[in-house]
Amino acid sequence: MAYCKVRQAEIYYEDLGAGTPIIMLHGFSPDHRLMSGCMEPVFENRDGWRRIYIDLPGMGLTKNYNGIINSDEMLNAVIDFIQAIIPDQKYLIVGESYGGYLARGIIHKQKKGILGAAFICPVIKPYVQDRTVEKHKIIKTDGEFIGKLTKKELEDFRNNNVVLDESTWLRYREEILSGVDIGDGPFLERVQKNYGFSFKIDRSDFSKPSIFLLGKQDSTVGYKDALELQSKYPRATFGVLDKAGHNLQIEQPQLFNALVNEWLDRIEETP
Repeated sequence: MAYCKVRQAEIYYEDLGAGTPIIMLHGFSPDHRLMSGCMEPVFENRDGWRRIYIDLPGMGLTKNYNGIINSDEMLNAVIDFIQAIIPDQKYLIVGESYGGYLARGIIHKQKKGILGAAFICPVIKPYVQDRTVEKHKIIKTDGEFIGKLTKKELEDFRNNNVVLDESTWLRYREEILSGVDIGDGPFLERVQKNYGFSFKIDRSDFSKPSIFLLGKQDSTVGYKDALELQSKYPRATFGVLDKAGHNLQIEQPQLFNALVNEWLDRIEETP
């Protein structure tokens, strides 16, 4: 648990393990717990990886970020952080939702230093009106359990998940809502108006081992837009998971763990 001061923010981060660094980027509104919640179980039986979880500006415990007004500046803050924490080291990058969009921005600017990338329900098209998304559809419900939730809890749970049971609720509350509750709303609204980068990404191929984990029922970013990137990521697995919405990592945890482990195996096999 520490802070790293960069030009436009003091970024809070948690640094675990030793070995090849992995930069973990959460989505828009939650904090690093979204990423540590799904990624740490993967490393219970794997050594040789240094996991660096950050709180993006305006989220979690990161502070002094008010000069940031758009995603270009958000990206610059993350790149400054990477240079400060692991100067001139090769690393992996994992991004969920908006973190996946930032990861593609980092690949655009720092491709040579990146050994591989994982994308969890990534934002492909920054603006909602441009996305191809699925209609929200609940796939599984534990009626007995959801009867114990308050009306407000149930409404939020139903609107943001496709598997409504106790294990999904507990992880949703601990890993996602806990961060959302402390986000800086006015700041996030301001950045959201300039959510897209001012430059074009995905201009060249990224030929390192990668993975795209996509929810078949993701009504936030969808899965079809990501499939259009297949030619740009020639070494990427594209997994479209049924019974998974925008919180795929908590709705399909076994498949998530298996596929992320397989991605890390491919990284380890690559000279």
